[in-house]
Amino acid sequence: MSQTVPPVLTALRAALTPDQVATGADIPARNRQDASRAPETEPLALLLPRNTQDVSVALSICNSHHQPVIPQGGMTGLVKAAHPGKTEIAISLERMAGIEEIDQQAGTITVLAGTPLLAIQTSAEQAGFLCGIDLGARGSCSIGGNIATNAGGNQVLRYGMARRNVLGLEAVLADGQIVTSMNKMLKNNAGYDWTQLFIGSEGTLGIVTRAVLALHPRPKGVETALVAVRSTQAAIDLLREANRRLAGGLQVFEGMWSDFLDVAVTHIGLQKPFAQNHMMTVLLETPTSGSGAEKEAFETVLAGLAEDGFIENAIIAQSDKDRARLWAYRESPYEYGRHLPPLIGFDVSVPIGSFELTISRIKQDMASRWPQATVVTFGHLADSNLHMIMAVEGLDEATKEAIEKVVYHHVASVEGSVSAEHGIGRSKRAYLGLSRSAPELALMKTIKNALDPNGILSPGRIF
Repeated sequence: MSQTVPPVLTALRAALTPDQVATGADIPARNRQDASRAPETEPLALLLPRNTQDVSVALSICNSHHQPVIPQGGMTGLVKAAHPGKTEIAISLERMAGIEEIDQQAGTITVLAGTPLLAIQTSAEQAGFLCGIDLGARGSCSIGGNIATNAGGNQVLRYGMARRNVLGLEAVLADGQIVTSMNKMLKNNAGYDWTQLFIGSEGTLGIVTRAVLALHPRPKGVETALVAVRSTQAAIDLLREANRRLAGGLQVFEGMWSDFLDVAVTHIGLQKPFAQNHMMTVLLETPTSGSGAEKEAFETVLAGLAEDGFIENAIIAQSDKDRARLWAYRESPYEYGRHLPPLIGFDVSVPIGSFELTISRIKQDMASRWPQATVVTFGHLADSNLHMIMAVEGLDEATKEAIEKVVYHHVASVEGSVSAEHGIGRSKRAYLGLSRSAPELALMKTIKNALDPNGILSPGRIF
């Protein structure tokens, strides 16, 4: 029996080329599931625009049919924001990739939203600059997704979140209207800065199609060390003191608690970094001009920090190979899926002074209710960003929800945020009220209703 084709698909097929509208078995697996591990779902259709005008036409049609739409980038998100529903149409910007311009004088790069972050980083470096946005999924995540989630990552301490690196945007509104402000200037106070609304909006207000990013001077070198400290407070003290003593300041300051290194060694198979066990280890980096004198100065600073009791032990990278070996500890969670039971991960922010208390409370509750669980703690300590991963045998939805309530209760008790850098999506929607007040939520909904009155963009995400 033939099935009735929804009118919205008929209209889309008439307006776009045949290869831009995929349905059924023609929809690739990568567009049916994001990194949240939610079950694979086939959307009503997958649209593959080649340019901003295609996006505009598609949204105009979907809006007129009140058809829900989900923008998709690199599909690396962890909160079910890009994961499609059966009645939703996915719009992937994977064909809208490329570097449009690097402006040497302005120090900017203009890119299409589907461009992988790594491609932007590489182009910036070849031009003598550095892209301030960096995260582990750099090879597969897209800059549009980075902007839509206000991505953080490894260099936020020095270069800020995605928001701080975006100067201009082009976006398509729910009704298909194109708004463009490809600004290259640091100062531009001509009315409301509407571009900021779209950064971190997770596709609920419009679809970002192009962006202008500010670039930074590229350091000629970097010094890297893995240092051991006696406590969380000692790590915080080290953060302030190292930033003061290092001539170039800190670029990276990644905290890894003892449980994190235990898993890296016993499950992932990395070599134990220090003969003695330490409560916490920090991976730190500072940019340099590449001279041998700076390496010696770096070693002198670390020796002084050790003498003054800020650190207990240290490994200083002497080569790029050494640096990669030290970074392997921090990036070991990417291997957890192959070595540990089912996982539930958390991305939260807590005031730096509340790190130790929050971690202690969460671990106590986990030990009393799920004593067999493996709990791993790490994070971008300088940015108040705490990551925790729990591996639990037989993890089901009920257990997952119970663990979420434990973690988010303790985060809320210290006035933290249920999301530091991953966004809200559908996964954290129920907990958003723990971090945002009723008036704030009302304001967000007012903005959403004004820009998307028919509610077609990413429905069920955030709200």
